[in-house]
Amino acid sequence: MRACLFAFVPLAVVVACSSSSSTETPKTEQPKPVPTLTGVKTTVDETIAPKKARQSYTAGPNPGNPDALDTYLAQGFGDTQVAAGQKYTTRVIDGSTPPAAGAAAKRVARFVHIPDFQLADDESPTRLASFDASSSTDAAMRPQDAYLCSMANAAVRTINALHAKDPIGFVLLGGDNADSAQGNEVSWVLDILSGADKVECDSGNDDDLVPGASNDGKDPFKADGLKMPWKWVTGNHDVLVQGNVAVNESRKTEVLGTRSGGGTRNYAGGSRGAVERGDFVIADPRRALLDRKELMNKVASHGDGHGLGDAQKQSGKAIYTFDVDGAPIRFLVLDTGCETGGADGMIHQADVDSTIKPALDKAKADGKWVILASHHSTASLTDDGGAFGVPQADAVLQDKWEAFIGSYPNVVFSMVGHSHQHRVRTVAPPGGHSFWEVMTSSIADFPNQFRVVEIFDQDNGWIMLRATCVDYATEGDAVAAEARRRAVTDFTSGWTPGDGQGKEDERNVELWIKKP
Repeated sequence: MRACLFAFVPLAVVVACSSSSSTETPKTEQPKPVPTLTGVKTTVDETIAPKKARQSYTAGPNPGNPDALDTYLAQGFGDTQVAAGQKYTTRVIDGSTPPAAGAAAKRVARFVHIPDFQLADDESPTRLASFDASSSTDAAMRPQDAYLCSMANAAVRTINALHAKDPIGFVLLGGDNADSAQGNEVSWVLDILSGADKVECDSGNDDDLVPGASNDGKDPFKADGLKMPWKWVTGNHDVLVQGNVAVNESRKTEVLGTRSGGGTRNYAGGSRGAVERGDFVIADPRRALLDRKELMNKVASHGDGHGLGDAQKQSGKAIYTFDVDGAPIRFLVLDTGCETGGADGMIHQADVDSTIKPALDKAKADGKWVILASHHSTASLTDDGGAFGVPQADAVLQDKWEAFIGSYPNVVFSMVGHSHQHRVRTVAPPGGHSFWEVMTSSIADFPNQFRVVEIFDQDNGWIMLRATCVDYATEGDAVAAEARRRAVTDFTSGWTPGDGQGKEDERNVELWIKKP
């Protein structure tokens, strides 16, 4: 999530509402699988673009409110069209012209980078939706809140379809997989990525936003799961309440209660999900907040552990390495979430000394090319995590971190997320080795894309990374199509600041760097 400043409101100042209960019928049907995708394309072939030009924010109604959303949709703010594809932009780290590939040039890795699902329990009492604005608090509420799981599932289906045409070795998450450090949100992530016969991203009472089965974001669906391994990366939303506020005993109690101090959605009694404050929330034990160690244990105990093991269970931090089969590539995953509060990133000198430096030293000795993976970019590193954070004496700031990484000539790329934008930049520490930092936009916000990443040994002393942006496909999935309509509306209405598409030379790119 983009760095946000939230005001945390004491419950005592909230005017209580009367308790209410939902009259929705429990969903007992077994969801049917969505048809297999065919003909999936990347943005090299074509792009999905809004039909309506994005308007400047003019204090108009918030599309996160149901009535306002209806108005925007009726005016075409969510309509899309197929636009021309975008060619690759070639960039060389030293500004030179890349040499011709050698006779034995080959691709040595193919994977997907997919940050910021931010699967949200939009009915949780700890949400801060009342503070949503077209500014630094823009992600406190989204019109697609209830549809985020459908978007993630559509992305999984799209990845599997691409894999069927050209094998993908693994999927690398980018952090902010859940939205508010809740156990039910993390369970949804695990089920969608690994597959489950029934996934229902709902809490409290059994809500049915649109009468009928398989036609809204609260309805259960069958998740096929990824057809390849996936690796966990921790973001600020995975360890903090709405990505900003520390998990403590008070908030662990609050999340299991019935009172909303910061505003959450109310679907009871025929309500369409208007944001309210007060004592109306249907309590749900599945919302329990997870601290770092609980999170690591939950993920590491699932499936193949997704890169995590005993060391991560004990430390509570997802700092680990893994190698790419048949290639001289080693990934070093970093944990930059700041559990003491704040949306920005943090790296502790203690972790550098105990884990990160030994891992880099070993990779260098083993002759491995290193690709870093973290949620935050180097520019997002702080000594306190930002608003709601607490200063840490051993925090490593940007200049020091870049100089440290620049002392390892075998570090060639760094994959990051957090800012919900496609971005590519050269990290060039003074007197050190330069490397590429590749940021991928989010699934949660427009353009709702991930990247397919390929690494080539060019057999001429150079390595090339090719990154291709991909729109998730909605063939046969009306719920995912509705999710996109809502996300596009959030963008075209001006309520999402910035443009997650980034510049043209930061989307589909071929990035060259000399071989270590």
